[in-house]
Amino acid sequence: MSLREDRAIKVILDRRSVRKFQKDRKVEPEKLEIILECAQAAPTAGGTRPWHFVVVDERSLLDALAEAHPYGKMLHEAGFAVVVCGDPSISDFAKRYWEEDCSAAMQNILLASQALGLGSVWLGVNNSPGRPEAIRKVLGIPQHINVLCIAAIGYPAESKEPHSGYDNQRVHHNKW
Repeated sequence: MSLREDRAIKVILDRRSVRKFQKDRKVEPEKLEIILECAQAAPTAGGTRPWHFVVVDERSLLDALAEAHPYGKMLHEAGFAVVVCGDPSISDFAKRYWEEDCSAAMQNILLASQALGLGSVWLGVNNSPGRPEAIRKVLGIPQHINVLCIAAIGYPAESKEPHSGYDNQRVHHNKW
């Protein structure tokens, strides 16, 4: 077996951003639970686990999120979304590293979705003016909680080739 045939490696290399979903196909609750368990298996600074996850599966709320996020139109079709939030108030580590911690959780969400035969796409929220407030308003997220991003998830209605290629010009050994 080649190293690229390893199941974990294959999931990572096969994962692509999916923006077209089978709107009427529901995602099984056990898949959602596994995705959330994988999200919470991500590493965090000092073990603080500053994340909160808002699972959105009501069509009216998915549609409202699609309208609130300028690049989120695929939410109209997604089976559900996971809004990844962070609470920087829980510790000094969380204050400094909530974005990294929640990003690691988001990556686990995307990889778990791929491993379960689902498609997903990462929608950035935190660093776009006005976007966190728009998402917060739709979902009633408290002011002290930061909104990092949204994962749109569902059964894909498109397929994409796996990632290929390794750009050695982006890799530096020991020094730049």
